[in-house]
Amino acid sequence: MALDDTLTTVVAIGLSGVLMFGFPLMTMADRTDDISQLAAETSTTEYVDDVRTTGKLTLDKYLKFREELAADNNTYSVEMEIKVLDENPGKKTSQAVSDKIGENVYYSEYTSQILDELETKGTKLLKEGDFFSASVKNTNNTMGQQLKNFFYMVSGNDTYTIAAQHGGIVTANGTGK
Repeated sequence: MALDDTLTTVVAIGLSGVLMFGFPLMTMADRTDDISQLAAETSTTEYVDDVRTTGKLTLDKYLKFREELAADNNTYSVEMEIKVLDENPGKKTSQAVSDKIGENVYYSEYTSQILDELETKGTKLLKEGDFFSASVKNTNNTMGQQLKNFFYMVSGNDTYTIAAQHGGIVTANGTGK
């Protein structure tokens, strides 16, 4: 009888410890991830909107954006895409007009191409009608992810907790100034 009581007491103490410390810690870690999520969304939106309204993508602005993301001690993967409006679309009919909706032709430039140009020239100028977008995902395991993996035995390296994306049409022509 004494062994059963001792085992029950040990199990009860273990469960109490998990309930008193484990779940509140996990809740706090989730809140920290929520704050990081909001910060990533805000930074991404501000960065993309700045590029869209100025028509200019600079290495300084990109590095400042990366610094803002890194402020929460997480690491992020940043993917950018520019859909450049082709100024010389091929005319398939005699009525083709380049500014007519539905007949505009775009070609895409992606992160590696954009960064190569930023590193060599320092600035990438966009024009009105181009489309710019950026998406961000955390690449590290946050404390919230680690605790969930421990408590729930959730596994998977492809999961991310913090992600943000924003994009839109460029509304101004960039100038070399």
